[in-house]
Amino acid sequence: MIGRSKAVLALLAGAAATAQAQMLERELGDLELKLGSTPSRSMAQGLVQPERIGTFHGGFDLTHPDGWYLGNWSPSAGLLGNSQLELNSYLGYQRASDDTLGYEFGLIRYSFPRLEDLDRHELYAGIGLEDSRLGAAWSLAPGRSDSTLLLDLDLLHPLNLDMSLTYANHALDRPVQLSDGGSVQRFNDWSLNLSRPWLGLQVGVSYSGSDLRGSGCSAYSGQNAQCDDSLTLRLEHPLF
Repeated sequence: MIGRSKAVLALLAGAAATAQAQMLERELGDLELKLGSTPSRSMAQGLVQPERIGTFHGGFDLTHPDGWYLGNWSPSAGLLGNSQLELNSYLGYQRASDDTLGYEFGLIRYSFPRLEDLDRHELYAGIGLEDSRLGAAWSLAPGRSDSTLLLDLDLLHPLNLDMSLTYANHALDRPVQLSDGGSVQRFNDWSLNLSRPWLGLQVGVSYSGSDLRGSGCSAYSGQNAQCDDSLTLRLEHPLF
C-alpha cells in the first residue's frame, strides 16, 4: 500500500509540473496516454464526473483504438490539512458516438488507503443518441447502495432548450431512527435542470427535491444540497 501511495504522489507531482498545460498527451504504440491535473474524461454520458477536492490532484488515462480504456484519478493527494488520499481506478469500454448511436460501460473503484472502510465500487453505463443522452450508475458502499439515472435531452428544434433530469434511489443497510419514532431506510431524490440562450444570456431553472418530509429530512444523504424542494433561477453571461 505504501508503494502504491508513493507512485500516486509521484504521478501527481508530474501532473503539477505540467499545470500550465493541464494535460500531457502521448502515443504509446496503439495506446493514447493522457497525464495531467485535469480529469480527461467523464463516464455514463456525464453522470459520473471526477472531482477535484484537494490542492494537489491528478491522474492518467490510457485508451485503445478499439474503445477499451483504463486509468486512475486522484481527486486529493492527502498532503494538506485533514484531506485524505483518494484513488479512483476505472476500467471501461466506449463506442464513439457517430451521427446516431454511441454507448459506454465500466467499473470504478473508489479507494482510501488510510480509511479502507470508505472504499466503494460503482458500475456505470450510458447511451448517446444524436444529441440526447441516457446514463445509469449503481454504487455499492459500506452501509448503503445508490442507483442513479440521468436523462439529458437536447430539444434544439424548435425550443432551443437543454433539459436534464437526474433521479436516484438510496438504500441503507440499517434504518435511521427519527425523533418522532419513525425510521428511514430507503428514499428517492431528483433534480430537473432547464436552460436556453436568451439575449446573450444563458438562462437556467433548476428544481430539486426528495420524497422525505419533516423529521425524515434528518436522515437525508442524497445527491442534492438539501432534502426539501428547491427552485433556483440562474442567469449567466460570458466575460469574454
